[in-house]
Amino acid sequence: MSEIFDELRIALHSVWHRRWLAIAVAWGVCLLGWLVIAMIPNAYESKARIYVDVDDVLSEQLGIAGDGKEEIQRVRQTLASNVNLERVIKSTKLGEDITTSGEMNGAIAALSKKVTVKSEEDNLFEITAELGKGDLSDAENAVLARNVVQKLLDIFREEHIAGTKVGVTRAISELDEQLEERKRELEAAEERRLAFEGQYPELIGGSQTLSTKIQQARTELRDIDADLAAAQSALAAINSQLSSTPRTISGGGQNAVGPRAALMQSQSQLAELRARGLKDNHPDVISTLKQVQILTQQVAAAGPDDANGTPNPAYSSLLAIRADRQAGVEALQARRAALQSQAASLMASQASEPEVAAEANRISRDYDVLRQNYEKLLQDREAIRTRGNVEDQTSQFKFDLIDPPVVPQKPAAPNRPLLLFGVLLVGIAAGAGAAYAMGQVRSTYATSQRLERAFHLPVIGSISLTISDAARALERRRFRQFAGACGGLVAVFAILVAIEIVSVGAVA
Repeated sequence: MSEIFDELRIALHSVWHRRWLAIAVAWGVCLLGWLVIAMIPNAYESKARIYVDVDDVLSEQLGIAGDGKEEIQRVRQTLASNVNLERVIKSTKLGEDITTSGEMNGAIAALSKKVTVKSEEDNLFEITAELGKGDLSDAENAVLARNVVQKLLDIFREEHIAGTKVGVTRAISELDEQLEERKRELEAAEERRLAFEGQYPELIGGSQTLSTKIQQARTELRDIDADLAAAQSALAAINSQLSSTPRTISGGGQNAVGPRAALMQSQSQLAELRARGLKDNHPDVISTLKQVQILTQQVAAAGPDDANGTPNPAYSSLLAIRADRQAGVEALQARRAALQSQAASLMASQASEPEVAAEANRISRDYDVLRQNYEKLLQDREAIRTRGNVEDQTSQFKFDLIDPPVVPQKPAAPNRPLLLFGVLLVGIAAGAGAAYAMGQVRSTYATSQRLERAFHLPVIGSISLTISDAARALERRRFRQFAGACGGLVAVFAILVAIEIVSVGAVA
């Protein structure tokens, strides 16, 4: 511990012995450092806070509302992009002396370090700019900082008002291109489908449609069987009733109706149906024709008018009913035979041509997929177009400027008093270091012990310094001069600090 104390005492003695060198170096370093600090321009900070309301009731009711928060975050992240910063530079004094692209790139890189955009909350954002140019005055630098923040605010608004419209237009254009391409593909698929259906009409819609048709035919066939059974049962009942009814009755009037009259009535009905323009394949015409044929056979079998009695009107009525029911049974049987033939043909197509059925499935599936994609793209385009129209008529985002950018009155940087004090400390340390280094270079020894350690020889003794009164007076005068030099250094520091304190707030 004593050795450390001795070394410290020796160092202080060496510095004190060369104190004029120390104070000269300190003055030189301080003056140079303070000059450099004086040349640093003041940087002024301007900031603005903005609140963005992303709620859009109208778009939400229409079902086309976008995620406004994502849009705001996207703009916040791209606000300080090179393109936007270039717009800021060109619209302010930052771009007055820029003539080449290299200078512009350098200005953009420098400005990007001085501009910050941060979000305090989900919808609250703060834009800050800290600027200071050496060729501008403090007032001009303060106004420049405000102008930069104001320009960023303008860009922030434009990115949503104009930028959203551009995005909608671009999206509609891209969807139009996709729709045109899907339309061509859909038309080609439809042509393939029509050509295949023309060659295989029973496979229209694919094998699934074929199976559906077979199932429908079977269902209809079951219904026809049920109707046919009911019609046959009704025909059997009328035949049974007809067999128990006599053809003629004794006596009777002149107005009694027989098979011949029923035949004339049926022929009249047939003529009336044909007069209405109905063809022979019409169900009513077919039924009436069957009835005429049956009555004709009955009239032929009965021969001339029965002489034994008057024709029974009930029998004639039952004959007409039986003819109608028999015609219905035959129509149902014809329909049943047609359905059986159709079902058999469909089943034969399904079983005999599996490759064709697979091709039908593929064509039908491709056509359905292309049609669904086309319809979805069409709906998306109309939704985006509607959203664009809504945003044209109503503002999707509302901006509230909470703290507008103002011209700062005090510089944000540099902290000159602190820098001046730091230079003072550096100057004193540099002076002390220079004096100590000079002492180490020269071959002198402050104590006898150090001399003994340096040469490894015993020191017999040392002679004390004895000075006269004149030497003491000279030393005192030199000490006062040194104290004056030190005080002057501190006084210059105090004056500079006072100037900085007084000059703060002098921006108009």
